Amino acid sequence: MGESGTKSRFPIRVQLEANKQYYWCRCGLSQSQPFCDGAHRGTGMNPVVFVVRETSPVWLCVCKETKNIPFCDCFRTD
Repeated sequence: MGESGTKSRFPIRVQLEANKQYYWCRCGLSQSQPFCDGAHRGTGMNPVVFVVRETSPVWLCVCKETKNIPFCDCFRTD
């Protein structure tokens, strides 16, 4: 997935709306974690675009080590 700038080891709980497009920060440089704010420009990385089927709270990964992008799966290796 490449080097990320994020330092947080903990996921963020957010309320997502059904059928709305979201942009998950892959690079870790966004000041709007866990969402992309365009800080990746020039890094060669792009955000992950995703949609959820139901309006609900979810835990989104911020450590960038998840195997279930963009959702937290507690996979951290530290």
